[in-house]
Amino acid sequence: MIHILKEKTTPAQIQEMLERYESMVKIVVDIRRHVVSGGGEMHADCESALLDDGSEQDDLWGANWYPNEQRIEFESLINIRPRLGNRSILIQDENLRRQVESITREILGGVK
Repeated sequence: MIHILKEKTTPAQIQEMLERYESMVKIVVDIRRHVVSGGGEMHADCESALLDDGSEQDDLWGANWYPNEQRIEFESLINIRPRLGNRSILIQDENLRRQVESITREILGGVK
């Protein structure tokens, strides 16, 4: 199940987002709106949900969240954006990674 989260998540929402993968949640973070979409099979599913919710493509960055470890990985195919200077599945800009991590921890952090 995909959730669009604008405030702190609940344990029930985390469990629903873990339906596809047991220990990891695919997430997409809107760095302008401070919103996280999580769950589903692919980052593109979360990206689509946020675009439908009013997000702009250039503000969306994908990652993987491991709730049991409270760890984030900055990898997603949607991150390949040569036009924005990101030529890899990894978010290459350190400042951008900090923004994604900060928003992720604010909304998903501390909940298992």
